[in-house]
Amino acid sequence: MATPSQTPQELPAITTQALAASLKAQALLLQPNPRLDAAEANCKKHNIPSISVSPLQGQFLALLCRMSNAKSVLEIGTLGGYSTIWFAESVPGVKVTSIEFSAKHRDIALENTKGLENVEIRLGKAAEVMRELKAEGQVYDFVFIDANWDQQAEYFDLAVAMTRPGGSVYVDNVVRNLLDVEEEEGDRADWSLVDFVKGDGRVRATVIPTLSTHKVRVEEMVDGFLLAVVR
Repeated sequence: MATPSQTPQELPAITTQALAASLKAQALLLQPNPRLDAAEANCKKHNIPSISVSPLQGQFLALLCRMSNAKSVLEIGTLGGYSTIWFAESVPGVKVTSIEFSAKHRDIALENTKGLENVEIRLGKAAEVMRELKAEGQVYDFVFIDANWDQQAEYFDLAVAMTRPGGSVYVDNVVRNLLDVEEEEGDRADWSLVDFVKGDGRVRATVIPTLSTHKVRVEEMVDGFLLAVVR
């Protein structure tokens, strides 16, 4: 996680202050959680990419679930199970189903979520597993999509079909995917998700930009998510 001293010097002063203040607020608002700390350490030990949600975002996701009293959560992109733990501990009685493509990541996530009886991690390609879950008749209160950016629209379409009326679909890294970053070859703006959602009468949606406190590179700090409520 980035600290204020790691923040690039070229950032405007107000941005640097905002990052420092957010990190201070994080220390004040988050309660100690040994399971999350152990998961983070285990991911680092096994060289799992450091691309999990930040602690503040994890708490935000948990609060969204609590506000809607979500009893069934579907997560697309388990990685090391860090966000999975946030969901599993969000609401009493919640059941979390998480999908992961990498066997290595799945195995580490199983280690990190050991003892959480309300967590199921399925291995496979996200779209295929989602179709299997739909065929099983699974319906969710909250769906979190944090996987392949170029398949966000497909995952969203499948997620909406599996979410109850009044339930929510949250897609991470949406704003970042809308940017045309010249420094990164092949990283071009992708509006396919927004173009899809604008014509989807099943939902009402918004996009919220964010400034990440746990990124170091300037072009990765600016991001945001799409949140949709199913009609």
